[in-house]
Amino acid sequence: MTAPVTARTIYVVVPGDIDDPARPSGGNAYDRRVCQALPAVGRTVCEIAVDGRWPEPDAAARGELGRRLAAVPDGADVLLDGLVACSVPDVLAPHARRLRLVVLVHLPLADETGLPPAVAADRMARERITLRAAAAVVATSPWAARRLVTVHGLPADRVHVVPPGVEPAPLADAEEAGTRLLCVGSITPTKGQDVLVEALARITDRDWGCLLVGPVTRAPAHVAFVCDLVQRYGLGDRVALTGPLRGAALDAVYATADLLVLPSRAESYGMVVTEALARGVPVLAAAVDGVPETLGRAPDGDLPGLLVPPADASALAAGLRRWLDEPQLRRSARAAARQRRGALTGWEVTARCLADALA
Repeated sequence: MTAPVTARTIYVVVPGDIDDPARPSGGNAYDRRVCQALPAVGRTVCEIAVDGRWPEPDAAARGELGRRLAAVPDGADVLLDGLVACSVPDVLAPHARRLRLVVLVHLPLADETGLPPAVAADRMARERITLRAAAAVVATSPWAARRLVTVHGLPADRVHVVPPGVEPAPLADAEEAGTRLLCVGSITPTKGQDVLVEALARITDRDWGCLLVGPVTRAPAHVAFVCDLVQRYGLGDRVALTGPLRGAALDAVYATADLLVLPSRAESYGMVVTEALARGVPVLAAAVDGVPETLGRAPDGDLPGLLVPPADASALAAGLRRWLDEPQLRRSARAAARQRRGALTGWEVTARCLADALA
């Protein structure tokens, strides 16, 4: 997108795969939505998409980012996706004084599950340098903001919380028995689909079916492991991996879901939680990081679903049994989900909050 450079112009640096239909992610969805929504709150967007295997870019990606930043005029506001920015503090350093660099952190780089300790330590160190040099930091949840302040020693007043919005959606066509289970997210160790399959293998005496929706290219070894678990437990006729779905296809699976299951090992916010609640679909989730805050409660205090300990297949199986065996639990969770639905905010609110942070 091109635009005249004015005091209201913001340059937004995003990963090059932001619109790749084979690799959708919550971070990419957030970036795309705010780029679309910022003009409505008075900010002209100049998007800079940089190809690379972020957060471990090669020399070509580093060089391209440096060249693109060098072309940005002095004094401009630049919002950088943390997956890119926190990878390369040395590339950003020459521009930190002449540009106002604001870094958007979806999930701290070292919090990705399964990283070797040396890799996690290196990513944390690079992220710390980047965030301390930034003019401001934007976190997508209160939990993420608290974590960044604690882990990196950032002043709390430099870290702004700007949660994702959610698109309004019609209520799902719930079935009383609640047997249609849905899990949405990249098939990776962080998202924990292996924990879900282990849990489902413990409740084969109940009636249920489960869709695992999400990209299968980010962690091929984990995808193979999950598929092996499905076959090992004889769940091939009850568990289906659909690959990534977007638009009407994703809307369709939400519309026929009775329960969203989120077994993540790490999750700074959990956009799929609000996507489910926007349709009145309850959520059974691992109580990890920012998820409990995202799930919230109805005004009467009821949970719109269930929370269980993370990375615990037995606890997740127990939660699924409760959901399938207790009609009153399903009724109260659905009522609470519909109440939470009415309290959700759209992307225009996110854009206003982000514009305030940039100001």
